[in-house]
Amino acid sequence: MKFMKLGSRPDTFYTAEAVRSVSSEVSSDLIVQVTGSRYLLHKFPLLSKCLRLQRLCSESPESSQHQIVQLPDFPGGVEAFELCAKFCYGITITISAYNIVAARCAADYLQMTEDVEKGNLIYKLEVFFTSCLLHGWKDAIVTLQSTKAFPLWSEDLGITSRCIEAIASKVLTHPSKVSLSHSYSRRERDDVSCSGAESQRLKPASKGWWAEDMAELGIDLYWRTMMAVKSGGKIPSNLIGEALKIYAARWLPNISRERNFNKQVGSDSDSDSTNETTSKHRLFLETIVSLLPSEKGAVTCSFLLKLLKAANILNGSSSSKMELTRRAALQLEEATVRDLLIPSISLANDTVYDVDLVITILEQFMLHGQSPPTSPPRSKLGFERRRSRSAENIDLEFQERRRSSSASHSSKLKVAKLVDGYLQEIARDVNLPLSKFITLAEAIPDFSRLDHDDLYRAIDIYLKAHPDLNKSERKRLCRALDCKKLSVEACMHAAQNELLPLRVVVQVLFFEQARAAMGGGKVTELPSNIKALLAAHNIDPSRPTAALSTTTSIQADDQWSVSGFKSPKSKVSTLRMKMAEDELDASDLQSDGLGRSSKFKAFCALPTRPKRMFSKLLSMNRNSSEKN
Repeated sequence: MKFMKLGSRPDTFYTAEAVRSVSSEVSSDLIVQVTGSRYLLHKFPLLSKCLRLQRLCSESPESSQHQIVQLPDFPGGVEAFELCAKFCYGITITISAYNIVAARCAADYLQMTEDVEKGNLIYKLEVFFTSCLLHGWKDAIVTLQSTKAFPLWSEDLGITSRCIEAIASKVLTHPSKVSLSHSYSRRERDDVSCSGAESQRLKPASKGWWAEDMAELGIDLYWRTMMAVKSGGKIPSNLIGEALKIYAARWLPNISRERNFNKQVGSDSDSDSTNETTSKHRLFLETIVSLLPSEKGAVTCSFLLKLLKAANILNGSSSSKMELTRRAALQLEEATVRDLLIPSISLANDTVYDVDLVITILEQFMLHGQSPPTSPPRSKLGFERRRSRSAENIDLEFQERRRSSSASHSSKLKVAKLVDGYLQEIARDVNLPLSKFITLAEAIPDFSRLDHDDLYRAIDIYLKAHPDLNKSERKRLCRALDCKKLSVEACMHAAQNELLPLRVVVQVLFFEQARAAMGGGKVTELPSNIKALLAAHNIDPSRPTAALSTTTSIQADDQWSVSGFKSPKSKVSTLRMKMAEDELDASDLQSDGLGRSSKFKAFCALPTRPKRMFSKLLSMNRNSSEKN
């Protein structure tokens, strides 16, 4: 840090009976009262440099021994006044970035200008400020921070604006050309005098070297400085985003896990202080959102969702929430399940997480993810024409659309995995309505789920957490599940799952049988009658299924156990239990124009294992028809 020493006399100020005075052979003749403190001083050294004191002494009546002068609302208090008084006495004082603002405001209050005496304090401070402090990085940062105590004075004297301009110009300059007198990122102190040679220092290696030091600024000064940096147009948007992330980590508390934040505000005895803190954090949040670069990818989706969590808990403005929701939707494929677990603070429901907010983000993602056309426009003429520059531009535009379409499709595949993992987390909430679970599950296009294992796991967890669901609700819950996309392990688990609707179990067994017929290392063609039976249930055995997903972490109670599933008795017992409470629709066995005889032939062609189950189904169907 740079500093400047003025004066050469030793410090002779002392305190006696709550009065500050200076040792001198000459008796004092002036009493100065500054914010409750009394100074017993001499007129000559003070009045010779302070025009304000000259005017006040001329206006006030003189007493027999001491003339009394009062200085109300003195900027900087007694410390700043004593600094100016010592300068008048020629006592050595040290000026640095930490006290120059207070000294400058005090000197301006006392009117220590060049009109009174050449080389007065204001002139010396201005020279040091412009030639030394504004040229050093850390000096400019500290000086700008110190203006917070004197906002009006600093604005009127131009200290704040000049510091901001100096900082912004250094950010826009190559780091090797910036004089770094001290930086938090390097944790090295480097005290140098203004006239002395600077010591050796390490050069910053990162392009975002300035972000950590700027994070020490208050919110108003930070906003003005960042706006000056952004207006320069030389800093990449990703560096701006990284700087905002550092600032948020510095000033915003870790409130994403504070589930009952708002409830504590109402029950806390010191509610006024808590509300003030909340308002301060809300101001930080709103300012950070306003500074976010407009370019996609400038900040991570994880950071956007953290800001959205904070906005939800701090009751941020609707405009900030909408902006964060829109931007997070554009980059939703980058998010993790943990990022989406936004605590719910609504008093209208008791759900653990804000599912409505995630649904809104997902809807925004699907809205922006509409695939563009994948084929170029055809010419109305049927013959080839010589390619022109405009035709080449059309082809380039088409290729760009194709790349965009491919990226959109890839993003939807990632988001499908993300949503299924999110469903597994929220399914454990006993207060989660079925309608919200279904809305999330069905919001994903069918082609985006290469396999339905994660979706089935989420449904299984929801069924365990909500055992009171009736038959109709369980059917609605499984509506988005495609049994053709279940892996072998998932099929084996579903075949014995007593919580699933009977129709789902039957579809699983159909597909498992078809897969078993084509398995064994050799792919054999299924008979036409079996194909017809499978087609009645919309099952395509020729379509391969993806492997079981292992991208999500599941609790031990929700893991699938395959021990005992290979026994036919386990599947038959499951069906027997279900037949006691459910009915199989006749349309499930008589659809797509298939007659009774053809289906019976298809049934006879099945291996022995599932025949027992289908004999039960056929007997039930036969008994019902005889009664009719």
